[in-house]
Amino acid sequence: MPRRRPPRSASADDLLATLGRLTAQAREGAEKQRARVELAEALQREMLPARLPEVPGLRTAATYAPARHGLDIGGDWYDGFPLPDGSLAFCIGDVQGHDVEAAAFMGQIRLGLRAVAAHAADPGEVLSRANDLLLSVDCGLFATCTFVRFDPVGWEISLARAGHVPGVWATVDGRCRLADEPGGVPLGIVPGERYPVTRRRLTVSGTLVLLTDGVIEGPSFPIEDGLEQVTRLAGANAGGDPAAVAAAVMSVAELTGHVDDSAVIVLCFEGEGGEHRVKRATGARVVAADQRPPLCDG
Repeated sequence: MPRRRPPRSASADDLLATLGRLTAQAREGAEKQRARVELAEALQREMLPARLPEVPGLRTAATYAPARHGLDIGGDWYDGFPLPDGSLAFCIGDVQGHDVEAAAFMGQIRLGLRAVAAHAADPGEVLSRANDLLLSVDCGLFATCTFVRFDPVGWEISLARAGHVPGVWATVDGRCRLADEPGGVPLGIVPGERYPVTRRRLTVSGTLVLLTDGVIEGPSFPIEDGLEQVTRLAGANAGGDPAAVAAAVMSVAELTGHVDDSAVIVLCFEGEGGEHRVKRATGARVVAADQRPPLCDG
């Protein structure tokens, strides 16, 4: 029977040529990915505010950390800005997806919230209008968000959530709790969605911590454990330096494996003393402490 000659084995030169071609392709792909990540991170940092607004009796700080391996950049943001009526707005959120598209969408949301908030002081209405605005551009992405309004005259914080992880309240008298009041679905999903608002008068000095899920959740770290850690840290540092509180809270991300980007906002407020100082400056009426409900329910 005829015998088939075995195929000629590849020479060393052929193997080296193939290896060189595959290496060049891999390098090109890695360079493109690195360029996209660097662009997304640059967009992210340029769109984040350089500093947050403050008033006497309210100190603020924020921090952002990119993903440890640089693969999940672009989703998280925070912002803070004054409103036309003299109150202050703060927001934090997380966009679906990552990379350049998510970073660009994050910029749209941030600007959209600023534009809407200039004409709607109520946090629930701000989120509702922003939700409809995002649906109108039909980009296919969605985002979670917490929007806060601080009233320096009534010394009150109003808060609404759109599918975002809860924050943490902590007061200097030792009370801590999650800011997990009912909210609505993330922005960009359901037309006409309404977002309930929680209002709290600040009768006791303390801290409100807002954060994204990259701080408290990871592949082997349940979100409940992360929130417990943040609550403990907020309670231990209530009323302290907001930058130090933000750094302490961000350290929880190291326990999660930190595969996602992370953001934290800290509002440290004074109670009765801070309110009297601001109201003397504004000429507003001071409401007696016994006429106002407590900040936390134990």
